[in-house]
Amino acid sequence: MKQAYDIIIVGGGMAGASLAIALSGHDLRIALVEAAPLKVDAVPNYDDRGIALAQGSQRIFSALNVWKDMADSAEPIRHIHVSEQGGFGFTHLDAGEEQVAALGHVITARNLGTALLNRLNKLDDIHIIAPGRVQWVNIEDDLAHIGLDGKTLSARLLVAADGGNSFVRQQLCFDVRRREYGQSAITANVTPGRPHKNTAYERFTRNGPMALLPMTEQRCALVWTVKDDMVGEMLSLDDAAFLARMQRQFGWRLGRFLRAGKRNSYPLSQLYVPDTVKHRAVVIGNAAHTLHPVAGQGFNLGIRDVAALAEVVLQGIQSGEDPGDIAVLQRYQDWRRKDQQKVVQLTDTLVRSFSNDMLPLRLARNIGVLALEGLAPARHVIARAAMGLQGRLPRLSRGLPL
Repeated sequence: MKQAYDIIIVGGGMAGASLAIALSGHDLRIALVEAAPLKVDAVPNYDDRGIALAQGSQRIFSALNVWKDMADSAEPIRHIHVSEQGGFGFTHLDAGEEQVAALGHVITARNLGTALLNRLNKLDDIHIIAPGRVQWVNIEDDLAHIGLDGKTLSARLLVAADGGNSFVRQQLCFDVRRREYGQSAITANVTPGRPHKNTAYERFTRNGPMALLPMTEQRCALVWTVKDDMVGEMLSLDDAAFLARMQRQFGWRLGRFLRAGKRNSYPLSQLYVPDTVKHRAVVIGNAAHTLHPVAGQGFNLGIRDVAALAEVVLQGIQSGEDPGDIAVLQRYQDWRRKDQQKVVQLTDTLVRSFSNDMLPLRLARNIGVLALEGLAPARHVIARAAMGLQGRLPRLSRGLPL
């Protein structure tokens, strides 16, 4: 059995679902294929993973008409505090200084996914195939084809949004550059003794960066980078011992940590696809770039991919072009390449520079961070980048519909 579409999106995660929503309503036949059932448990719990949404990402979701379903469960970030354990340097970013209501928001993956799926289920022009595991991929001059159980799907454009281990990317032989860090992230939600006051903390510790992000109910989302050989020990500690270890690394700005939710871990590495387009195919989101969580930019970079790709594809179609033509897709890549390269290099530089504990480098880091605190124009540039508001912005990033 064969089915024909204008666009097939493989991967129903946050990037794939967001792209399907962005392309909806423009007389396109869209298929969204996901290997697992597209379901999210209805009741959030204490252990939900927190995701930092930059202000630019919030604007995108607003323009996609899904932010209204996220807003009540999203906690604004109004301040960002950066410091190094045992160092004298620190700096901060402030929403008031940037004349915005919030630098970003923190929302659980569960609540974000629920809002996206609720919106998807209301759109009649998106054919959701889930579960549906892609078994093969073939690109011809006029169409892209994928094989599922007993059927072939064809489209003018195939989008790989199926994550860091993308099967579609592998099948189409996209060049991939990888870097292993020998580190893992320990994640949990914790309750501090003092109110977080909507402040996000980035603390560079001896073991690795530690981020604490403000969440609803006065919780904080913890993302703590440790060396791989420490993971087993960190997960085996009881809650009291884990919180004590965390307290020694973070300090007392939030008082005594009172409670920890379930801990999880995942290995950290960098994956980067330098050329994200081929004739009739494009990779986006984690399939195109998987980053270290330092600075919290990975998810936001992928959502900016979505905003730009949707705009380029729809403009091409409105001009009578084939959305899978390499000339159309090259315009998308040319637009996104600088931002992707910059964020990939930034996260890698931060990880490497703050992983070196040599005294001269530690002194240089602290002097640099302290100097930044006294340079408001430099902080403004960094804040705009952190909010995803630098460079040429897609319509969705400006809060405008397509």
